[in-house]
Amino acid sequence: MISEKKLSMPSIDFPSQGVPDSVKDTEEYGLKIGQAIQHEWFYRGEGNSIARFYSQWDSFHKLRLYARGEQSVAKYKRELAFDGDLSYMNLDWTPVPIIPKFVDIVVNGMSDRLFKPMAYAQDAMSQAKRSKYQDMVEAQMVAKPILEKIQSSTGVNPFVMDPDDLPENDEELSLFMQLKYKPAIEIAEEEAISTVFEENHYQDIRKRVDYDIVTLGIGIAKHEFLPGDGVRLSYVDPANVVYSYTEDPHFRDCFYWGEIKRIPVTELYKIKPDLTKEDIDEISKYSQDWYDFHSVSSYYDDDIFMRDTVTIMYYNYKSTRKVVYKEKMLEGGAKRIKKKDDTFNPPEEMMEEGRFRKIEKTIDMWYEGVMVMGTNIILKWEPAKNMVRPKSTSQYALSNYVAVAPRMYKGVIESLVRRMIPFADLIQMTHLKLQQVISRVTPDGVFIDADGISEVDLGEGQAYTPEDALKLYFQTGSVVGRSYTSEGEFNHGRVPVQELSKNSGASKTQMLIGNYNHYLDMIRTVTGLNEARDGSDPDPRALVGLQKLAALNSNTATRHILEGGLYIYRTLSEAISLRVSDILKYADFSESFANKIGKYNVSILNEIKELYLHDFGIHIQVSPDEEQKAKLEDNINVALSKGDINLEDAIDVREIQNIKLANQLLKVKRKKKQEADQKAQMQMEAMRAQTNERSQMIAMQAAKVKAEHEASVKAQVKMVEGEEARKTMQFEAEMKLRLMQEEFMYNMKLKGIETDGMLKRDEMKENRKDDRIKLQSSNQSELINQRKNDLPPINFESNEDSLDGFSFEEFEPR
Repeated sequence: MISEKKLSMPSIDFPSQGVPDSVKDTEEYGLKIGQAIQHEWFYRGEGNSIARFYSQWDSFHKLRLYARGEQSVAKYKRELAFDGDLSYMNLDWTPVPIIPKFVDIVVNGMSDRLFKPMAYAQDAMSQAKRSKYQDMVEAQMVAKPILEKIQSSTGVNPFVMDPDDLPENDEELSLFMQLKYKPAIEIAEEEAISTVFEENHYQDIRKRVDYDIVTLGIGIAKHEFLPGDGVRLSYVDPANVVYSYTEDPHFRDCFYWGEIKRIPVTELYKIKPDLTKEDIDEISKYSQDWYDFHSVSSYYDDDIFMRDTVTIMYYNYKSTRKVVYKEKMLEGGAKRIKKKDDTFNPPEEMMEEGRFRKIEKTIDMWYEGVMVMGTNIILKWEPAKNMVRPKSTSQYALSNYVAVAPRMYKGVIESLVRRMIPFADLIQMTHLKLQQVISRVTPDGVFIDADGISEVDLGEGQAYTPEDALKLYFQTGSVVGRSYTSEGEFNHGRVPVQELSKNSGASKTQMLIGNYNHYLDMIRTVTGLNEARDGSDPDPRALVGLQKLAALNSNTATRHILEGGLYIYRTLSEAISLRVSDILKYADFSESFANKIGKYNVSILNEIKELYLHDFGIHIQVSPDEEQKAKLEDNINVALSKGDINLEDAIDVREIQNIKLANQLLKVKRKKKQEADQKAQMQMEAMRAQTNERSQMIAMQAAKVKAEHEASVKAQVKMVEGEEARKTMQFEAEMKLRLMQEEFMYNMKLKGIETDGMLKRDEMKENRKDDRIKLQSSNQSELINQRKNDLPPINFESNEDSLDGFSFEEFEPR
């Protein structure tokens, strides 16, 4: 039977941490801690002040209503009502859902970023394997030229790995070890973490956590080990959580956590099976007093909180525990160690005399408790089971709760929705006033002057009434009037129908619409969610690239939300890694758990069973955002356009999710391509030089052959020419000889003829001389005779026609 059950919240401090561990294990110690937490969060103070827990709950509830576009309209009614009277207002008070749009943009944008846990084995055994593999790669790198010669000369492949994949320098070796080397134990660890996330449907949990970070400014998740069920991840509503004061946005220094839950009374049997019916009745009675004391039912319009429910607090408290051992020195140098409690403290003399010593260390210890709120009833208090302890620092223990509030200052949490609320209220007020202006707009009317249509004869004997004037005016746009009255006076109402222009409220409407857009722009300004990101009113003149750049700049304003979700994912991954090791080492269902993890990859099943032997460092690989992808793609395209990389290299780079490693690989690929191009160019130049040299040799040989051929031909020609010349000379000599002979014969003949002629001429001369002498003698004789005889002159002309035997008779005409 539980005693002293009464609704009370005494002002109590947290108990001392210096008490023995046996005292910390008592329920009285746990009850004091629960009451201290209860007083800190549920004490109402003086007057009708609200408790801190319900004040926070109310604040979070208000933020969630705004995030859903379902906030209370009472504040708008109070501002628009005249003396509290709304009877003259016929308005639609439904809130304008502006904030939900921006919340959905941010939350859904977070869902596009994929997380992947990456494990790095950092224990001594894994490091030794890593170093051994790296030494092997380095040895292959150094011996590559020699191994290539061996392969070319013997035909045997001495390489352990593909020589084309071998790094060229230390930088490439570092990148190679990050990209290519992935031991099976790391793959097994990543598979284990991913499997646990999938089994717990973490994507659904993540969406709720991201929604809380955007809406409330804080997101909380929880990891725990349930016997028979394994590692469980769950979403925690920040509105139901209590924690110690902290200014750390990651809540790493919190020494207690609590979660307030309202559960059916029957659920208490699952927590403490030995409860009696009287205990249940009394707990139910005091729980109703708790609801009345805090007016809990005012937050929920549900009768369930008036009966058959109870408010309990699950809380975790961080303390310390001393681990003490007695080390006994045995004969022969052996030692025996026996565990003792923290009260074991023998004097030094006894230890020296008994040849033993005390060994102790202080470790973190988390206690779990369950308390019925408003009473001194504690249902559970015990040291937490399956605590998460890092292997490298096992004296520390991690909390089951993982929380983050990216914009916390002095314990005050700021959220994106909280920034938007003032302007969302102004938008709602503008919307309501716009309804008022539109509702008060009246249509234009007409003024009919009865004097202007009196006594107007239509020629049909009928009276022209105002009704007839209106029908004529609205059907034809014309009207009949009189300029003069029947008395002949000027009729001032000669235009009987005049249009009455009313104020349509257009200027007010435009002013209110301008205010509406201004407040909407202010929401974009304070949140950083511009038009390019929400796609509401993109500039038609802006290029697509500029719009994408504007949207990417907007992502910068909400990066802290992404980093908050990333912190929770990374912390949960580390906790899962440690819990999986413990399960495989201690849990009864380790075999089935290993089979569950390795069901997608049987080859790593044996490695999974040895996970507990290793220690891992966990980091999260985040898929790049559009800006990072765009920059990487630009780098790839520039490299491709310049021919610095091949298409295969671009595909390899695009497959890497880590942007930093992708850029490093791009640099390495580019450098290798340049070296390959230079090598190919050198080979081409060598081949070209070799070809040129071969061509020159061929040309020289051809020239030599040609020269020899030409020389031979020339020699043959010369020989032929010499032979021909000899023959020619011989022929010429023979001809000359013959000619000389002929010439000689002719000359001899001519000489004979000449001699004969000369002889004949001389003979003729002598003959003629003789004849002249004879003639002279004759003539002389005649002259002498003449003179003597004194004869007449003698004519000595010849009477012959020939001279010296040359006769002119032949020249006579015939």
